[in-house]
Amino acid sequence: MSAQNADLNGKPTVISTFAGCGGSSLGYKMAGFNELLAVEWDNNAVETFKLNFPGVKVYHGDISKLSSKECMELAGISVGELDVFDGSPPCQGFSTAGKRRYGDPRNSLFKEFARLLKDIQPKVFVMENVTGMIKGHMKQAYLTIIKTLRECGYRCKGQVLNAMYYNVPQKRERVIIIGVRNDLNIEPSHPKPESKPINVREAFGGLNEDEDNRMVSGFLVEYAKKHPKDSWNTDGEIYKKIKGNLAGSISTKWCSWNKTCGTLPKSEISTTGIIHPDKKRYLSLSEMKRIASFPDDFKFIDRKSGVNRIGNSVPPNLMKAIALHIKNNILSKTQQSE
Repeated sequence: MSAQNADLNGKPTVISTFAGCGGSSLGYKMAGFNELLAVEWDNNAVETFKLNFPGVKVYHGDISKLSSKECMELAGISVGELDVFDGSPPCQGFSTAGKRRYGDPRNSLFKEFARLLKDIQPKVFVMENVTGMIKGHMKQAYLTIIKTLRECGYRCKGQVLNAMYYNVPQKRERVIIIGVRNDLNIEPSHPKPESKPINVREAFGGLNEDEDNRMVSGFLVEYAKKHPKDSWNTDGEIYKKIKGNLAGSISTKWCSWNKTCGTLPKSEISTTGIIHPDKKRYLSLSEMKRIASFPDDFKFIDRKSGVNRIGNSVPPNLMKAIALHIKNNILSKTQQSE
């Protein structure tokens, strides 16, 4: 079965690797794409994905064990037929929140993405990663990635996009690399900002408070009484004076009603996390879904895994903007030339 026959409605097709719970998949779906296959190894991520995308075929396993032949057979495509090949390889080795080790084995997972890309030869690919990969000594890793992707037969362009300008109520910068197959003679490009920042009050509009309450500790309640109004970052001096040390101060942050929320963490450890603007609790899962642009009815297994899934996901509205741009400004040109 060819990609053209894979969707009788003529929707552009996509395969999502490192799919997680489906943040990118949701963006492509909203942009009118037909997802032929999702590739993910994490058990909870796969369970969450299947809850929300029951009609999408999933390869549940290690991507290094997935051959190009099997990938195309599962998706029902032949070489060169796929429209978009998408992936967000794990980025912990590049993240500025970690130790940023060039030799971190997680940094090499992009090679699996490149291996499949080279064999499948889609018209376009999209690769997302953290901005840490283009900073300082890690920039060498970024240049290596670009070189590898170009050697797969693609014109490539990377650009930092901030989700807050794409209808996402969250300050979240990510490097988005878009590639277009050489024979199509089309330069890759990125969507321009399309919205003003959305503040927390606007994001929470009409949301009913649920019972998912993770309360803050006593010393944070004391901190909140002295915490500067309308502020995002914690005040280190006040924090240290009350707690006795600065442990957790960098990762403990307050939302402000009148500002766009900062980047959601992928985990909540001890006393750290993002705290509600004026209540003695952390953000609920429902509120985090709003901040990340997931729909209210998107299902997660539980709070802990939900925080992880959201923190590791590409915000759906950001990917929707990228997918629509590719659909309207790149794929449309390939159809005109056919």
